[in-house]
Amino acid sequence: MSKLIVRKAAVLGAGVMGAQIAAHLANAGVPVLLYDLPAKEGDKNAVASKALAGLKKLDPAPLAGRGALALIEAANYDEHLGRLAECDLVIEAIAERMDWKNALYAKIAPHLASTAIVASNTSGLSIDALAQGLPESARPRFCGIHFFNPPRYMHLVEIIATRSTDTATLDLLETWLTSRLGKGVIRALDTPNFVANRVGVFSILAVMHHTAAFGLGFDTVDALTGPKIGRPKSATYRTADVVGLDTLAHVVKTMQDTLPGDPWHAHFRVPEWLAALIGQGALGQKTRCGIFRKQGKEIQVLDLAARDYRTSAGEVADEVASILKIKSPAEKFAALRASTHPQAQFLWAIFRDVFHYCAVQLEHIADNARDVDFAMRWGFGWAQGPFETWQAAGWAEIAQAIAADIAAGKAMSAAPLPAWALEAGRDGVHGAFGSWSARKSAYVARSALPVYERQLFPESVLGEGASRPEKSGETLYENDGVRLWRLPAVDAGIGIISFKSKMHTVGDEVLDGVLNALRQAETTLDGVVVWHEAPFAVGANLAQVSEAIAAGQFDVLEATVEKFQRASQALKYSQVPVVAAVQGMALGGGCEFVMHAAKRVLALESYVGLVEAGVGLIPAGGGCKEFAVRAAEWAAQSATPGEVFNFLQPAFQTIAMAKVAKSAQQAVEFGFAKPSDTILFNAHELLFVALREARALAEAGWAPPPTARAIPVAGRTGIATFEMMLVNMKEGGMISAHDYQVARAAAVALCGGEVETGSQVDEEWLLTVERRLFVELLKNPLTQARIKHMLDTGKPLRN
Repeated sequence: MSKLIVRKAAVLGAGVMGAQIAAHLANAGVPVLLYDLPAKEGDKNAVASKALAGLKKLDPAPLAGRGALALIEAANYDEHLGRLAECDLVIEAIAERMDWKNALYAKIAPHLASTAIVASNTSGLSIDALAQGLPESARPRFCGIHFFNPPRYMHLVEIIATRSTDTATLDLLETWLTSRLGKGVIRALDTPNFVANRVGVFSILAVMHHTAAFGLGFDTVDALTGPKIGRPKSATYRTADVVGLDTLAHVVKTMQDTLPGDPWHAHFRVPEWLAALIGQGALGQKTRCGIFRKQGKEIQVLDLAARDYRTSAGEVADEVASILKIKSPAEKFAALRASTHPQAQFLWAIFRDVFHYCAVQLEHIADNARDVDFAMRWGFGWAQGPFETWQAAGWAEIAQAIAADIAAGKAMSAAPLPAWALEAGRDGVHGAFGSWSARKSAYVARSALPVYERQLFPESVLGEGASRPEKSGETLYENDGVRLWRLPAVDAGIGIISFKSKMHTVGDEVLDGVLNALRQAETTLDGVVVWHEAPFAVGANLAQVSEAIAAGQFDVLEATVEKFQRASQALKYSQVPVVAAVQGMALGGGCEFVMHAAKRVLALESYVGLVEAGVGLIPAGGGCKEFAVRAAEWAAQSATPGEVFNFLQPAFQTIAMAKVAKSAQQAVEFGFAKPSDTILFNAHELLFVALREARALAEAGWAPPPTARAIPVAGRTGIATFEMMLVNMKEGGMISAHDYQVARAAAVALCGGEVETGSQVDEEWLLTVERRLFVELLKNPLTQARIKHMLDTGKPLRN
């Protein structure tokens, strides 16, 4: 199979979506031309240039690193159409108007490269109809490409073929989107709103319908339809505010105009109260007022009965809360159906109607049930898709309950369930043999595109029976905290160290496991990968630390810190290469392990940082030591060898402020990773690539680095300089007295202790200094209060 090479891309339209799609392309190292209309006055690129400037202000940040913005050039349709010939991929992302899009296609068509893929980022317009605006020669290379907002963070991309789209083009594009941009790709049918928005918007409309039917407040509904049922914290009405009430209304209008034959068509309209808000300009988050608004520090919610806003409370009734805690899905749904409480009846109703809708529409909107479930997980943040939820709750029982409610007139539509949903013996739509396709009346296997071979443990749907990492491969060593294993079918010579602790915290059992696993690996393996599913590690086991403090076991704590340091050093100086495969959070001690590996393979969305200051401590698993060593190495390559202080300043600020890199690219900028490390956009490819990186190091004759024995340090002068900075910050009210003590300890550790400036020390000296300072801080009641507060609330304490 050939591959798609995108040397340069163009994005047409510098609106919210267009600019952020351009940003994510740039994150992936793709140069981008960002087009928009020429400005009427001055610089004709002003519209696109303003959009680029706005990217730096958005939160969450669409740009993953400092260099990404430089890869995007502003352009306009008057002066730069000829440059489209340079582009291998052209993504149109202008407003959702068929006539505007077709007019733009006529304008760009003469300038397109003969091999360029052209795609529309429409959220619901007919792709086949859009294709008619292009010359016939370009139509085989045209398709829909629907990113979800924000494009950097939302995993889902729907690609939609026309009747003319070349199958090989779609294969190439899916492969490229999956690996280069890290997306979960669904091939949607060319129907209004495609898969995720079709189901997701119907789900919102169902919630609105039943909110009124059961007389519930918007805040109560959000309390019910968020994490308690496996949905995002923004739930339903806050999600509407975030999306924009006008945007939601536009998508609903598209369904109303284009789906006249849908059995639920009568419900494809926004409620009068929502239309009134839009008419008043209360559009949600972007106007700071919608269904919710913030008055000072108070969150208020619209109260329809009072025709005004009130304080948002949103409480779930005790009876319903108890039902939602039931672990068995079948028992939970049975309890919801049996309860007479309005909140319970509301929950059953919204699930019932979404199940009903998905079953009836499956053959019209998607190739198979798996695509629907993934679309809702990846595009709307649901923990499970609708078919997974139904199957987990007992397919036959739920199907009979839905049919009964349809017959009783309780459902939103009288459309009968399709025969396949009610057939005898059916226990779901997902199995080891595939997922049900209503269009084909058969179970459909996963895509066989070679790109998916890079995902050794791909995301799976409930009922698929996919293998899990913890039960796969051959175990070589195991204790309570760590498993050393391998995948003989992939590479029998490379071991995998996986942590077993909750959130992969680093306690005694993990430290013992790492040390023992490395000892075994050195004698029986060629290399090691440290990998497990996210998070990588959230730091030391604070519960163990707190217990030891309460018992006054500071000697035990010091011994544990020393063991932590030995484990970090073992990673660095192992006789076989150690590759850290990082996904999600790698904080505190997790970050220190990452820093000590021979190489790192990081998922783009990795959040790496030395956050010990948040609990009144400093890095003592070798983190301070490692920055001191690196500062000496960087100084040695500068014009003033031995003068390390300037190279310590960024590390000091990072540690003292507990800064966390919010992408793998930032992790390199902060010094937690190196420019030579590998960054992947698809986290499911981490293990595949890390195993090969370890194999490559082994085949290249890996040898550990020489132990650093003559490390010049900043000493007393460096400490004094840092102290001056801290005094000014404390007197200016920027930090507390305890912040000062913690930051000073970090300064002392980074500067090599209270020694003469320029003194040469070894790594063991640096480790001893950071360990001593760490234990001293542990004995401080203010640090102890910070640790307790973190354990109790999950948030840092400022004291």
